[in-house]
Amino acid sequence: MTTPIWRRAASAEAINRLHQGTLPGLLGIEVVEIGPDWLRAEMPVDARHLQPMGLMHGGANVVLAETIGSVCAFLVLPEGGSAVGVEVNANHLAAVRAGDRVSATVRPLHLGRSIQVWQVEVTRGDGRLSCVARLTTTVTAGG
Repeated sequence: MTTPIWRRAASAEAINRLHQGTLPGLLGIEVVEIGPDWLRAEMPVDARHLQPMGLMHGGANVVLAETIGSVCAFLVLPEGGSAVGVEVNANHLAAVRAGDRVSATVRPLHLGRSIQVWQVEVTRGDGRLSCVARLTTTVTAGG
């Protein structure tokens, strides 16, 4: 059994309420499950997420990855702690079309006192890996 890494209590519902009216909310990103050392979110793929060729825009993957990685960066810190993203990269591996729904799972690669690194895997509805992203955050207070 994995030991929980979260130092703050949070629910998917509470996180989703915080995103209402912000970019994650506008794109339909929803946290659906929080495990002991991972978090999973889903996002529909519709006209909001497409590039001109009719495929999911790579930037939508980046917003999804940075959103859930940033949530986790906050949740692993004690009260009063904060962290901000300083670098995000993404490898787009398979096309996603409108009408699909992507699922993203984030796990820590490194949880240091000043730097955190989060790995995000995004899969299409058929289970195929469509994007792998990595977010680096810096702890700005309370780490």
